[in-house]
Amino acid sequence: MVYHSQENTFNVGFLRLFRAARLIKLLRQGYTIRILLWTFVQSFKALPYVCLLIAMLFFIYAIIGMQVFGNIQYDPDDAINRHNNFQSFVAALLLLFRCATGESWPNIMLACRKPAKCDIAAGKASNEECGSTLAYAYFVSFIFFCSFLMLNLFVAVIMDNFDYLTRDSSILGAHHLDEFVRIWAEYDPNATGKIHYTEMYDMLKNMDPPLGFGNKCPNRLAYKKLIRMNMPLDDEGKVNFTTTLFALIRENLNIKMRSPDEMDQADEELRETITHIWPLQAKKMLDLLVPRNDVLNAGKLTVGKIYAGLLILESWRSTRFKQNGVPVSTNAMLPAPLSKFVFTLVFMCNNGIFDEIINIVSLVDPNEARVNSCGLRQHSTRIALRPFSR
Repeated sequence: MVYHSQENTFNVGFLRLFRAARLIKLLRQGYTIRILLWTFVQSFKALPYVCLLIAMLFFIYAIIGMQVFGNIQYDPDDAINRHNNFQSFVAALLLLFRCATGESWPNIMLACRKPAKCDIAAGKASNEECGSTLAYAYFVSFIFFCSFLMLNLFVAVIMDNFDYLTRDSSILGAHHLDEFVRIWAEYDPNATGKIHYTEMYDMLKNMDPPLGFGNKCPNRLAYKKLIRMNMPLDDEGKVNFTTTLFALIRENLNIKMRSPDEMDQADEELRETITHIWPLQAKKMLDLLVPRNDVLNAGKLTVGKIYAGLLILESWRSTRFKQNGVPVSTNAMLPAPLSKFVFTLVFMCNNGIFDEIINIVSLVDPNEARVNSCGLRQHSTRIALRPFSR
């Protein structure tokens, strides 16, 4: 398509060249290319400060050069000519940029030393010398600072970001956020910010460590982690994106993670710490990051309660299987972990918490909870007293 006017002709066919931008989509296919591009993008955050430092260096040396070498006479056959001089600030910057690239800077240095003559336009005699022996120190120091230090900062910034993105994947870093967002989007295609707790478990199993659990993580270990995370659920049994992400980070980095008896106090301390660091943080966001204790108390459904019920059910299943397969001595001492587990069951039975756990289990496995709730209660009470039998 060509547009004609009285003065010139304008061809818009060149706009088709922008179709080449479609090749950018191919970059998503290669992991290595994406790492390189992401390194380049991340480096832009620090490169402006490096550029500012180099600009300050050029400014200082340009001012010094104008004061010391600004009156040198032009010589068409020499390095100091009408295109290459210190007689104006812009010309001095261009000359320093040329020196920074390494082009003929020794010749420029020799042209600025004595016995370089003065320019008549500067109000000095033509036979007077305006060169200076400071040219050696001036140019050598500039090349040292600029070429050997400042310019290498660009390489250092890029290498630092590349090393960060390719370091040990077992170390939790900011780049894991992209993986979490990408996998979350597969379970939340409508971007509601919430997914069901069963989908959350599948998501964490499909997400590689350190942020996720990995598909090789045993169910019991995954249940224990989810019990410690203990995110609240809404009326539809869904967890929030922000709450889940912060709980994973807190669990992985062990941020104020204490024993169950001290977790309420740890949560309050963490809320105070976040408020102190970000005083303008909205209360709604703070409640998403660290849910209040009244949200996690009895009567409120949480991830910790659900998977505590599942952990109890699975532990009882394994205990029942062992008893059916291998005879158990009535005088045998229980292992310490199992003994603690049974004492917990007895405590829950005596305090009315057991019924709440059974109700939670019934949400996941109604048949198992209905058939075995009575047997589980009797079994736990019976074997809990076994360690005291002598």
